[in-house]
Amino acid sequence: MADLTTKELPTWCLACGDFNILYALKSAIAELNLDPANTLIVSGIGCGSKVPHFVRTYGFEGLHGRAIPVATGAKLANRDLTVIVVAGDGDTYGIGANHFMQAMRRNVDITLIVQNNEVYGLTKGQYSPTSPKGFVSSSTPSGALEEAVNPIMLALAMGATYVARGYSYEVLHFKELIKGGIQHKGFALIDCFQPCSTYNKVNTIKWYKDHLYKLEDNSHSPSNREEAWKKAWEWGDKIPIGLFFREERPTYEDIYVPSHRPPVAEDITDIDIGPILERLK
Repeated sequence: MADLTTKELPTWCLACGDFNILYALKSAIAELNLDPANTLIVSGIGCGSKVPHFVRTYGFEGLHGRAIPVATGAKLANRDLTVIVVAGDGDTYGIGANHFMQAMRRNVDITLIVQNNEVYGLTKGQYSPTSPKGFVSSSTPSGALEEAVNPIMLALAMGATYVARGYSYEVLHFKELIKGGIQHKGFALIDCFQPCSTYNKVNTIKWYKDHLYKLEDNSHSPSNREEAWKKAWEWGDKIPIGLFFREERPTYEDIYVPSHRPPVAEDITDIDIGPILERLK
């Protein structure tokens, strides 16, 4: 853990779930003994998307909603990289929703951790794709009109091969889900509930404590797709967290890379990039 710590310090709000998400991710990387020089964390824009600044691996902080295409490109360029995406619910299920769906359909071997606080925290508390219908925010003073996105259902429908949901205040449980997602060969979604202590006064720590239960405590089998569908629909007095579904099938790299020489394998020692740099001046 100490080897993964950077000089940068988070500036998140007190009791924000991002602190625990960061801790769980660093713990997972350490326990899996991943090589930092062969690990890439990609993020978009959002409160929690500063994570690449706080973990001593390679990192790429991209545009809002565009983390998954960058991660896909990196994985295709070097299939030996461990590629992890950390992004928010608005980042992933809003502006980046099409990228999210296509990556699942292709089964790209990346791990996506979604910091789901059901609100846009960075931009002063507007409602997000996962905000419940009727949610009052700075952009919906009369309540949100739309039904919330169901990320688990969407992932199952689009072909994700590892579908899980965690909770930032169940740190050890969440860490194991991250480890499982990284070890899984294929697209792994780990949607993570987290409180936003500043802008979401509905989904509080107490609210989550009263509503969440673990799938493994209910004898759920992640190999049963039909049962995963049923659990994905559960939303009310009790909401499940844990591993909903897991299966093995060929990844996009398995199909693409054998017929294409990956860029990481190209010899570029005799390439002069001087003319390119001159044009960019």
